[in-house]
Amino acid sequence: MDILFDKNVKCMACDHNYTTKKVRSRFIRALHSDSDFCSYYADEENSPLLYYVSVCPGCGFSVSDEFSTYFAPSTLESIKHSISSQWNNRSYGEKRTPAAAIEAYKLGIVSATLKKERNIVLAGLYMRLVWIYRKEKNSAQELRFMKLAVSEYVKSYSNGDYQDTDMSDLKIAYLIGDLYRRLGDDKLAMTYLSRVIHRKEEKYERRMVEMAKELWSDIREDMKAKEQELKSS
Repeated sequence: MDILFDKNVKCMACDHNYTTKKVRSRFIRALHSDSDFCSYYADEENSPLLYYVSVCPGCGFSVSDEFSTYFAPSTLESIKHSISSQWNNRSYGEKRTPAAAIEAYKLGIVSATLKKERNIVLAGLYMRLVWIYRKEKNSAQELRFMKLAVSEYVKSYSNGDYQDTDMSDLKIAYLIGDLYRRLGDDKLAMTYLSRVIHRKEEKYERRMVEMAKELWSDIREDMKAKEQELKSS
């Protein structure tokens, strides 16, 4: 059985039917993950991360499974003007390289922005692009999209548009804290992590609370070490 299979998709923008590759769940084996949930797979060449975005070969409109079917007034016209009118019928429906996946994500980000998708949807696209750049060891682009991801997560956390998704307020607050730490803003990182830690009575996401405690402790230790260095210099 092939690791990849063809998934049928109907484009929400132009009604074109096409296929895109996905990874069969039985072949997905994560070895470990980073503190921001970036998973590393036994077979990175066939990572599901590479196939998260589906690209319509007919018009270029690109989506993830998290996109809604609703189009706000005038957004479909904006998509046709900004994407479809300049599209050259390129297909992303075969096996992808990281470079092709990056292109697909950027098309998905443009599509989500023009469609005025929820902040949580844009955050997910930015976050996964961060992970791909990390694996490609492109720290400059990883940092660039990390800033965009945390901005969208903060907006989503504030307006609650993550409801009815697999994200919870605790998970988003933790992730925001982790991202701010990676961006070097320990104060904001601790602010958001504290919001998770204070929910210690949480039954269903106890692991998230423990992870927040561990990260908060790491940040505090780093801050103490920096203070000691300043005193001794």
